[in-house]
Amino acid sequence: MGIIVQKFGGSSVADTEKLYNICKHIIREYNDGNKVVVVVSAQGKTTDRLITEEKEITENLNPREHDVLVSVGEQITISKLAMCLKEKGYSAISYTGWQLPILTNSIYGNAQVQSIDTSKIMDKLNSKYIVIVAGFQGIDNEQNITTLGRGGSDTTAVALSIALKAERCDIYTDVDGIYSSDPRIVENTIKIDTISYDEMLELASSGAKVLHNRCVQIAKDYNMPVCVKSTFEKESAGTFVTSKNNLEHTCIKGIAKCDGLVRITVIGKNNKIGRIYRLFSILANNNLNVDTIVQSFGEHIEKDISFTVKEKDLDETIELLNNHASELDILEIRQDKGLSKISIIGIGITNNLNITSNLFELLYENNINMHMITTSEIKISIIVNNNVADFLMQKIHDKFIV
Repeated sequence: MGIIVQKFGGSSVADTEKLYNICKHIIREYNDGNKVVVVVSAQGKTTDRLITEEKEITENLNPREHDVLVSVGEQITISKLAMCLKEKGYSAISYTGWQLPILTNSIYGNAQVQSIDTSKIMDKLNSKYIVIVAGFQGIDNEQNITTLGRGGSDTTAVALSIALKAERCDIYTDVDGIYSSDPRIVENTIKIDTISYDEMLELASSGAKVLHNRCVQIAKDYNMPVCVKSTFEKESAGTFVTSKNNLEHTCIKGIAKCDGLVRITVIGKNNKIGRIYRLFSILANNNLNVDTIVQSFGEHIEKDISFTVKEKDLDETIELLNNHASELDILEIRQDKGLSKISIIGIGITNNLNITSNLFELLYENNINMHMITTSEIKISIIVNNNVADFLMQKIHDKFIV
């Protein structure tokens, strides 16, 4: 048997009862003859509490000290879980990211894994230990503690799976796999048995919160199978994320939603070569993420470009555009708040013309205005007012999936 990496998130390890519950999954895999490495997040709302306490001290966040502080939660979890396993009669040992070490770059709060020293883990696995590793954290070349950002524990688990040449990486969460849409919004959602890396990347990037797109990208790059399972079901079949695609078969796998968007329209005097490059270079250099982009230009229309940003980034984006208005030949800046992006995902989706026409028909029948649209080989995304987004998700799901 081989190495299995298991990852458990904050809700799965929230208290002592839940820690003992996940021991069942760990022990079952161990008793099947596998070598087991476990990656865990901080318990429950521990990280949120630490950030609140940080703000009680200062509003001037120091990136280095922030990472030192918020990495503490995972250290608490690994020690408690090791204790639980030992109480059940199993040899277990815990490691922080810097004890191994997991080497990262020095981008505090969003560090990227560069290498992992697996020697300590392998020594313990060969001595029949269950090894528990703190997710979300690492250390840079200057021995500074770093954290990996949103979805960091998932990233740790997949990166460890690759470094250890594991058979697969199991991500345990509070749902039994990946569903065709958000069950909290859409009725009659369907659990997906198998989904490709590309489809999962699009779902994650479009708002689905089961897996973070960063860990999916790493899994795809190294062809590491990932299985999303339920922590709270004894025999969870889950959903496999793999490389298997069928480009000749159109199958809509899921519908995702991303709320809290603003459309910004920049109207310019002309359409000079390099204007768009300068615009988006300025935004990128200030770490402002831009999503859907649409450009309009012609002899008899305004030379404008529209793009979406998160509402939290609106003020900073507008300030930057105003500061560079002369350089970018900006005549006017418009903004439309209260928008959502709905994405339909499936391999070969744009090869089926009926899907696009049926989507437009659905919008017409329900008197819903579409602000923007983008398409790719496996995704159609539309921007609509967020007060109709949930209703539209249900309608799309009923028409294309159920």
